[in-house]
Amino acid sequence: MTTAIPDEGFPDDAALSAQGLAPTGAGRVLLIACGALAREIVDLKRMNGWDHLDLACLPAILHNHPDRIPNAVTRVVSENRERYDSICVVYADCGTGGTLERVCRELGVTMMRGPHCYAFFEGLDTFAHRDEMTAFYLTDFLVRQFDAFVWRPLGLDRHPELRDAYFGNYDTLVYLAQTEDDTLTEKAADHARRMGLNFQRRLTGYGDLADTLERWSAST
Repeated sequence: MTTAIPDEGFPDDAALSAQGLAPTGAGRVLLIACGALAREIVDLKRMNGWDHLDLACLPAILHNHPDRIPNAVTRVVSENRERYDSICVVYADCGTGGTLERVCRELGVTMMRGPHCYAFFEGLDTFAHRDEMTAFYLTDFLVRQFDAFVWRPLGLDRHPELRDAYFGNYDTLVYLAQTEDDTLTEKAADHARRMGLNFQRRLTGYGDLADTLERWSAST
């Protein structure tokens, strides 16, 4: 599986991290997603002709501040509820400690299952069965944005001596690859070397994300 090249004008990773993506107003169903999933969702929409699904993405950097995600989702739902027949939230729990699930239930909107995107890319049952407590996970997006989401926020660009303090409890960097991309694989392996971890790559494709979007698309 390879990701389709976005149309000219599609936000780059930096914009998806900082600003997200505004909905177009077209379609009957609004998907509210993390900016880290924008390219995968757009690719699935194109491959399957899901023109009735519109997409709004919150800034991906909110993953570094998960307590802010529920309020941000609430705001987008409130702003768009009257414009769509239904709204679905393409987030897992993502570190909100169950708050996002409670908020979605109160808002009456559907939400992805799972603890985070790593789990639904690999498949919830498979991920739970592995029970990898010493693995550090990256997706395609996080491989591309590793410095912005991991290295610089932890201060390792300024204090590399802190590496073992942060990653000493991990033994492997697991790259859950959505696409076949040698350049991304090389980058992921380099990130593992920088972190002092073993490297493992697993091609997951889009996993439960594709299955969930297909089910939502068919039911709306």
